[in-house]
Amino acid sequence: VTSVAFSQDGTQIVSGSYDNSVRVWDAASGQELQALQGHTGDVTSVAFSQDGTQIVSGSFDRSVRVWDAASGKKLRALKGHTAHVSSVAFSQDGTQIVSGSNDKSVRVWDAASGKKLRALKGHTDCVSSVAFSHDGTQIVSGSFDQSVRVWDA
Repeated sequence: VTSVAFSQDGTQIVSGSYDNSVRVWDAASGQELQALQGHTGDVTSVAFSQDGTQIVSGSFDRSVRVWDAASGKKLRALKGHTAHVSSVAFSQDGTQIVSGSNDKSVRVWDAASGKKLRALKGHTDCVSSVAFSHDGTQIVSGSFDQSVRVWDA
């Protein structure tokens, strides 16, 4: 297991794994609720949207995928990174997704359409972690280049 996250209400857990799967678990019982299949590489990062209706995942297959949390259906595959995706996150309002990759870039996506809104470049090594500020106005990224960068969202 490479990544885990709670749903906002604490009732579910999502996990990503080296077996290319995204799994949803009942937090109280530990029972697996569903296995989401579609990635063709290790799943490195997972997150729930704030309203708990969607899950985002990033993978060694260089894609970011958006899933319906209730049905497990893949809603979108976001492609554009040229190396594996190491970190993903939803904005607080659920309208945007940020991804960081070993291609040294941070990408911002429209969560509803899957359209790439912009690529943020400046890191000189792999991007290992990304997050939105609580108010959604900024993105922070961390990199193997030993820097933390703050970007306007």
